[in-house]
Amino acid sequence: MVGSDVWLSCIYPKGNSFDLNDLYVYWQISVPGKRNTNSVVTYYLSGNSSAGHGDNHYKGRARLSLDGMKQGNFSLHLHNVTPQDEQKFNCLVFRKSLELEKILEVTVTLNVAANYSMPVVSGPSQDEEFIFTCTSTDGYPRPNVYWINKTDNSLLDDTLQNSTVSLNARGLYNVVSVLRVGRSPTVDVGCCIENVLLHQNLTSGQTETFTGTKDSITEDPMDDTQDAVNPPVLSVLAVLVVAVAMAVATGWLCRSRCPSRSYAGAQAARPELELTGQFARREGDPWRNCRSTGSGELGAPLSLCPPFRTGATR
Repeated sequence: MVGSDVWLSCIYPKGNSFDLNDLYVYWQISVPGKRNTNSVVTYYLSGNSSAGHGDNHYKGRARLSLDGMKQGNFSLHLHNVTPQDEQKFNCLVFRKSLELEKILEVTVTLNVAANYSMPVVSGPSQDEEFIFTCTSTDGYPRPNVYWINKTDNSLLDDTLQNSTVSLNARGLYNVVSVLRVGRSPTVDVGCCIENVLLHQNLTSGQTETFTGTKDSITEDPMDDTQDAVNPPVLSVLAVLVVAVAMAVATGWLCRSRCPSRSYAGAQAARPELELTGQFARREGDPWRNCRSTGSGELGAPLSLCPPFRTGATR
């Protein structure tokens, strides 16, 4: 991965130990565009206390382990990998005591990759056709770009898109892809960036959905549903208002027709009328101990005494 460190393996298979004064070690790459021409990445020569560098591009980034070489491990440690490091590296080991006989040769192919940013889709423009733009940056190697119909996940025709892939200052790729589709009631598309080396497909996370007619496009399909719900809600509110009004009117009518009842508090005791003459109470009269209770019709007291006549007695 771009920016990481990597070890390019070159190990003597027999497990021998070596004297550093008896070794010549070279790591080199082929020069692009020049056949049979190599450029030295780093090297170690018999009698040196450290390795040297032949290509300035690898100065400070490529090194050999002196302790490892004593054990037959001639691997190259490459720091901060860049896209330009995607090369075939050759490891060559010679022994001085054997008249510079080559005892080991290994070729290592380094593949470099970088993750693309999540593609972002913008648009559409309000024109005679819908125009969507997809962008993704800082990836490696060169990607494949697809537009998909998210309704059924089918690929859209390549002729509908125009993609531009360019190298930036870091040696990584930036992508800009433009999709043009005819206006239709529903458009649901997504942009996909494929990194073949990483077996990675990145699809724009946001679904670009637009609904409406060819003359009127609405970005929110829920608006029509909300408008359809409003009339029933208003009808229910109207019924509730009428019911409340009827209840208030009924209560007012009842209060105007029904007599009001109030509590006047404790009443003073009525003094008993003292009867004289023939109406005086006599011992044994049945009404002597009679009493009145409650109130009768029109407020008259109710009597528990038997009736008597006021006329002459026979």
